[in-house]
Amino acid sequence: MKFISIFALFITLISLNSYGYTKANIPHKSVKRIIALAPHIVENLYAVGAGNLIVGTTEHADYPEQAKSIPRIGNYARLNIEQVLAADPDLIIAWKSGNPSDDLARLERLGLTIVYSQPNKIEDVAKELLYFGELTGNTEIAQEKATDFLNQLKTIRELYQDKTALSVFYELWPRPLTTVANDAWPQQQLNVCQTRNPFINSETDYPQINVENVILKAPQIIIQPTSHGINSPDNVDWQQWQDIPAVKNKAFIHPNADKLHRMTSRSLDELSLLCQQINEFRK
Repeated sequence: MKFISIFALFITLISLNSYGYTKANIPHKSVKRIIALAPHIVENLYAVGAGNLIVGTTEHADYPEQAKSIPRIGNYARLNIEQVLAADPDLIIAWKSGNPSDDLARLERLGLTIVYSQPNKIEDVAKELLYFGELTGNTEIAQEKATDFLNQLKTIRELYQDKTALSVFYELWPRPLTTVANDAWPQQQLNVCQTRNPFINSETDYPQINVENVILKAPQIIIQPTSHGINSPDNVDWQQWQDIPAVKNKAFIHPNADKLHRMTSRSLDELSLLCQQINEFRK
């Protein structure tokens, strides 16, 4: 292990309980059929070598390539209970804040075993990998992936920790215009890159604002994350307001939202690129 000590990894392992993970009430040798109810869950299961166990998932689970062929049994708003039952899963891994709670409650009443994924901090991705390794009996590869993740995150943090903070507006969603604040996942990533978010102390993690708010804050950089890294035509056309420093200096960044916003190891690749692009505007 290059940077993360055995002791540090041990602390991560034992902190699974404090993170809120619960063990499934069946041994991992009995887990042969898993329904994974979010794209990040699918991706993390593949990362620990358990992707072949997935028999059902939700819309937008598209990585790795093999994931595209997994049967769809619903989306973030509704699950098809009949399809879930027909898949005959040994285990369902649900996203605590991203799946319909009423459908999950019904599945539990029907006797299905459900455990939950809820990575709240960037470091929690390592815990998620360890947890999935424990659930599926793939602990060795999970420990390797978790260690690599923590090492990479540590490297990125150290690279930018002493950089001058630039003012950044993060256009999470254009209609209605929505940004990030507080402990939102993208805000944690902005913190790693050493930026200053003028909306960070908003009442919610994902506040809705208006264009006038952005003009008054005069950000130095505008970030517009887009699906598959393509500039979306729905994004606000900031060129109308040339007095904004970011517009005047053509300081726009368009990260790949499919990578950056998912709680997976791949998010660090896109985060590293984002920090590099932000850093270019410091020169």
